[in-house]
Amino acid sequence: MDPAPPLVPPRLQATIHIGASSISMLVVSSENPAGTPPETIEFMEQPFPLARDIFRVGKVTRPTTERAVKVLLGFLETLSEFGIGPLELERVVATNILAEASNSDVFQNRLSIACGLSVEILDDGEMTRLIYLKTRRRLLDTPSMRKRTTLVVHVGPGNTRALLFKKGRIERYTSYRLGTHRSGEAVEATHSDGPALLRVIHEHISGQIGQMCFDYQDEIIEDIVVIGYEIQLLNPFLTRGGLRSTLKNLRTLSREAASLSSEERVRAYQLDFHTSEAILPALEINLSIADAFKLTNIRIPDSDYERGLLLDLPVSAALTTGFQAEVVRSAKILARQYEADSKHFNHVAFLAKRLFEETQKLHQLNEHDSLLLEVAAILHEIGGFVSPRSHHKHSQYLIANSEIFGLGRLDVTVVALVARYHRQSGPKSTHTAYRNLPAPDRIRVGKLAAILRVADALERAHSQRVRDISVKCLRSKIHLTLHGVSDAAVERLAMQGKGNIFHDVFGLEVVLVEQGS
Repeated sequence: MDPAPPLVPPRLQATIHIGASSISMLVVSSENPAGTPPETIEFMEQPFPLARDIFRVGKVTRPTTERAVKVLLGFLETLSEFGIGPLELERVVATNILAEASNSDVFQNRLSIACGLSVEILDDGEMTRLIYLKTRRRLLDTPSMRKRTTLVVHVGPGNTRALLFKKGRIERYTSYRLGTHRSGEAVEATHSDGPALLRVIHEHISGQIGQMCFDYQDEIIEDIVVIGYEIQLLNPFLTRGGLRSTLKNLRTLSREAASLSSEERVRAYQLDFHTSEAILPALEINLSIADAFKLTNIRIPDSDYERGLLLDLPVSAALTTGFQAEVVRSAKILARQYEADSKHFNHVAFLAKRLFEETQKLHQLNEHDSLLLEVAAILHEIGGFVSPRSHHKHSQYLIANSEIFGLGRLDVTVVALVARYHRQSGPKSTHTAYRNLPAPDRIRVGKLAAILRVADALERAHSQRVRDISVKCLRSKIHLTLHGVSDAAVERLAMQGKGNIFHDVFGLEVVLVEQGS
């Protein structure tokens, strides 16, 4: 009888999240049958007063930093028992409010030295991707969301994000400087309690709630889904199973919680002390939003917020089905708001994408850069809404001051600059936004702008007559064969002014070759 093959332990996947009021870690088996959720091997969570420090004193204090070191070293010790070292962690991320700390770099460096961990701060683009993943699950278990106009609201520790869905597709994305811990710390100095505290919170948040109402005043909101760490922790006290809760339940719980001391809230709702400080703002923000849109019911996911976030972190943006399409769709909605020529920007985006694909070995940029190029191509002429004169500068301003679903502030800055450089001069050190970028991002802007300028030159006539292109790189030239064009005189004239940056960046002169139909 042949001996049994040795048992091979399942491959494990571990992620860590440094949150506003806790540090958590999830270990799951990554080898599961298709369509089944990963098996949880270990979940650990420890209280951590990060938000209190940031919103109270503007930095992470030394005791809080050392608390993080202690918790993370404990997590790493547990991981070592599973055979997982610091370098084998899928991701270690921190809440985006860490970026508001004056010493965020010092905090990250301390964790790197003490624990060997590289901590990534979640930016706005990544947060919207994670919210998108959570919302996509709601679309699956709540079919009515595919038919109704639904507002998905994520109330985080420092910011609130709103995604408007129509027939299951994102129509609009906005964010507000309104959060559970930000509001909690702002009203803490009043020393109010009971109904008086609720009134103070309501007055503090009313301005941002009013802005949200203004932003969506033309929409008939039929349903609302609220997502957030605190509200999902409290969901068992609001509803018995299912996803729907009434505002009456929410209001009753808010008043009940306000009547309790911090210690009593900890015991009553099984919370840690730092989280208990944020539940009243969480309840009042969600309640006020639902009230503002005259809704009587809200939907709250019955899943654990923190475990869901840790589970979603390893899923790359490329594997997030539909996410990139929603980013592009958001850009097109913005372009239409500024009355851009859709036939033109769609064709420039198509040609830019083809150039990007055909010159991959030349520029060595990644899939995310391709997405930023496509967004810049879609938005490159929106400045014409302000004035045809210097419209490239107006495009930069409008993009830089807009919110594009799925893109963080660095991404938006890159897109704005690439759009600016689609005409006239290229990047210069005298341009403030460009100068302030790190060197790798300045190089990225130069490469993407060079590609966009060539694509825009090929669509100079706004007639979409270049059906496709073929690319051949020689020693000092790049030959672009234009499919469907028998006379490229117009494109050659445009390329004289727009091909210069490509020549400067890549060292190749752009040569056009006709291939008529």
